[in-house]
Amino acid sequence: MIEPLIVVVVLLALIAFGAPIFLALGASGLVGLYMARGSLAFFFAPTSFFGQLNSFELIALPLFILMGNLLTATPVGQNLFRAAALWLHWLRGGLAIATVGASAIFGAVSGVSVAGVAAVGSIAVPQMLNRGYSRSLAAGSVASSGALAMLIPPSVPFIIYGAVSGVSVAKLFIGGVVPGIALAVALSIYIWLRVMVWPQEAPTGERERVSMGERVGALGGIWHALLLISIVLGSIYAGVATPSEAAAFGAAGAFFIAAVIFRVLDLKKTMSIFAATVKISGAILLIIGCAKIFGDYLNLVRLPETVTEALTATALPAWAILTLLMVALVLLGMIVDGVSLIVVTTPILLPLITALGYDPLWFGIILVMNLEIAVVTPPVGLNLYALRGVCPMLSVEEIIGSVVPFVLVQFLMLMMFVLFPALSLWLPGLF
Repeated sequence: MIEPLIVVVVLLALIAFGAPIFLALGASGLVGLYMARGSLAFFFAPTSFFGQLNSFELIALPLFILMGNLLTATPVGQNLFRAAALWLHWLRGGLAIATVGASAIFGAVSGVSVAGVAAVGSIAVPQMLNRGYSRSLAAGSVASSGALAMLIPPSVPFIIYGAVSGVSVAKLFIGGVVPGIALAVALSIYIWLRVMVWPQEAPTGERERVSMGERVGALGGIWHALLLISIVLGSIYAGVATPSEAAAFGAAGAFFIAAVIFRVLDLKKTMSIFAATVKISGAILLIIGCAKIFGDYLNLVRLPETVTEALTATALPAWAILTLLMVALVLLGMIVDGVSLIVVTTPILLPLITALGYDPLWFGIILVMNLEIAVVTPPVGLNLYALRGVCPMLSVEEIIGSVVPFVLVQFLMLMMFVLFPALSLWLPGLF
């Protein structure tokens, strides 16, 4: 069993020396395949790489990223926050709760958490600080709620999990609706309870009179984006279009909104958005392909079967095993990016999950809920640094400290859906 140890050492050494994660996964996987199969490894590796990427479901990945990038270039994120703030102006902590609502809706538009943090946070944090909100509440509400984009469809992690596991992406999208809404409500309730206990964190000076006309008028800046996402997701849920087909329509609709309705696109801006989409999509696809090489080596040495046999042979009940797995995934998510975590852990853990009698669809939802926690925990918590980038008045230390209670809320919600799988499966069961 010395070969798997060598592979792990190679992987960790490459990461420690600053190699890109796709290179570390691909190279260590190739080393393992070479030790196991000799020169045939140079045939197996490219076959694994291109076999993983030769998936119709993955066409949706760059298209949804393009849709999100196009809408991020518009004032939609800021308009969402303004509308939510006007409708919740009467509530103590209303701006922070509005941030959660705006981030949840923007997540359904972009599918990328850092985009939501940048779009909503750039206006929400200054507004809250100007109104006398505590810096901790302002930063924590933005960083944590931005992660909702990973769970609320269209979700990039769901597309990746579907391509790796073979689970229907459409069902994953449907399955993410209830946990996404439940998590947004839980964060909002936590904010409300927090400001009730410590009123100084959210002054009531925001309760100026707002007319119904102003509230309705605020919806004028967001209705087209909401209509687009309703049509995109509605076509998937109704079975009219596949996720890839709906993504193509969504990208075209987002281009129309950005170019015609908001008129924020010129040739330079358009090319910049296309370039960013290609860069992000290419990076994710590289990780997916190279992680498949690493995963195929793990399958070759029967690691998934070994893990399954070892854990199922213990006297631990299923819920205890699941709890240990959730803690392990959260810890791994703190040091490994979400894409790699999905592609590497899914082939290892999915046999165990099915052996315990759980649905692979449910596991995909739970895995993405883990990633939500990962993106707001250091040192790889991308949302923390995205917020720092758009809100330089906040220090990294302040942002990290602010998310701790929000992470606890997220973990409690994660465990609720772990212990009661039916909560996340009843809606997909209706379709």
